[in-house]
Amino acid sequence: EMTIAKTPAKPGETTGEKIDDASVTAQVKSSLLSHRSTSALKTKVSTMEGVVTVTGIAKNAAEKSLVTKLVTDINGVNSVINNMTVAVPVATK
Repeated sequence: EMTIAKTPAKPGETTGEKIDDASVTAQVKSSLLSHRSTSALKTKVSTMEGVVTVTGIAKNAAEKSLVTKLVTDINGVNSVINNMTVAVPVATK
């Protein structure tokens, strides 16, 4: 016999906030996916109370900056924490 416990709600988080954060995350992922200069597949997105955190590997500093700009433009985003790392170019001989 197996019992499944409900996932406990985070203190102070309402259902509306949870849906809003999920919606913001979905919009961010969609924006990154639709823009040809960003890689949604290499970017992890999480949202908590309107603060979006992005992590992953950017091809260059311009892509990292573009991700921040695209995320900032989305409705419901209060701030962006961009923890992306810029890929080191591989030297070829």
